[in-house]
Parts: sequence; structure tokens; C-alpha cells
Amino acid sequence: MSETTWNTDRLVGFDTETTGIDTAHDRIVSAAIVDGADTANWLIDPGVEIPPAASRVHGITTERARAEGAAPAEALAEIAQALGKAAAEGVPVVVYRAGFDLTLLSHELDRHDLPQVPWAELRVVDPFVLDKKCDKYRKGKRTLSVVCEHYGVSLTDAHSAAADARAAVDLARAIGERHGQVRTMSAAELHNAQIGWHADDAAGLQEFFRRKGRDEVVDGRWPLQR
Repeated sequence: MSETTWNTDRLVGFDTETTGIDTAHDRIVSAAIVDGADTANWLIDPGVEIPPAASRVHGITTERARAEGAAPAEALAEIAQALGKAAAEGVPVVVYRAGFDLTLLSHELDRHDLPQVPWAELRVVDPFVLDKKCDKYRKGKRTLSVVCEHYGVSLTDAHSAAADARAAVDLARAIGERHGQVRTMSAAELHNAQIGWHADDAAGLQEFFRRKGRDEVVDGRWPLQR
């Protein structure tokens, strides 16, 4: 009987679709949490206009969100509770490019005077960070769809929160299966290692920008960038 490792054990996936890419000011429009065969979906009326560019990505218009979406405080509280439950149960949460989704969620919770997720207790697996560590010099983009294709993971209905969350879980499992250097860690060890890996990668990218005469700042914090 093979030994159970984090990538073969229970994992919860989380993803959001949003009004934009500014984690401090943009809003969550839809979110999903997948746990095995179970999927929880939220469609949210963000209370602001959804820019057409964002609607073209995820297919959710302002009109639809207003007509069908839940009130933000109600939905966000449920999302935070679900992530808190995963933290309490010690179940790793898989989030592709976690710094974006989790930071935006944290700002949203503050915006609506809701309790924060117990971030210090949450164990996060970020396939983006793992892939950059395990296959650092591979050329090409590292979007979810491209990385899924590289590892032979199916992603249909991309930019649907549920589809992206499920694909992220499958991708985490595939990376763990292929790369023993991450598979053999415990979930807690992996979480802590990713903090350093992301910081190193961000520092390297920022130095690259400096050599090119560009002044972009790359946030080295992970998984929460605030």
C-alpha cells in the first residue's frame, strides 16, 4: 500500500472571478470552493459596475450580477467560514496565484466589517509557486491554462471559478506526483517553504526588471500580500 502524501490526501480548491486586478480596491464577482465531489458556488453583486474587460474574461455582466447575485456581506461571510473550516480541519487549500485571490478576499472582508479568515492557521498550496520552484527555467507563460496543459491536467470552462478551482487541485496533485522534492513534505512544511520560494522568485524578478531599467515592484509576501 502506497504512503499517503499531501497531494494524494484531501485538498480543497478555491478561486475567485473579480472586477479587476487591484487587490485593494476591486471586488469579487464569483467564487467557488471545491472539496472532492462537492462544489460551493457564489455569484455576488459587488455593488459596483463590472468593467466590460472583466466581463469578457469571466462572462458575468453588471446586469446579471445585480439580478442574480447575493449581497456581498452574506456571500463573503460564507466563503470565510468555509475557508476557516478547512483551516480548523487541517485541510490544505489550493489557490493558483494565492497572493491575488486571498489578498483580495481579505480586503473584501474588511470592507464589509467581517471577521478575517484565520490566516495563520490556513495551509495553502499554490501550484504557481510550486511550478516555478520545480521547473524554474521552463520557457513560456505560466497561466493556469498553460501550466495545466504542461502537466496534462484538463481545464474546461476556464475563468469559471469552479472550473479553475478544480483544475488547481488537479494541478497541485500532478505537480506533487512529478516532483518528489515537494511531494515528500508535510502540508505545513510545504506552506512554509512556499513563503521563501515566492520571496526568492519575487526578488529575482524585481532584479531582472531593474537590469532592464524598469521600476516595477514585485511583492515578495505570500500567501497574503498586505
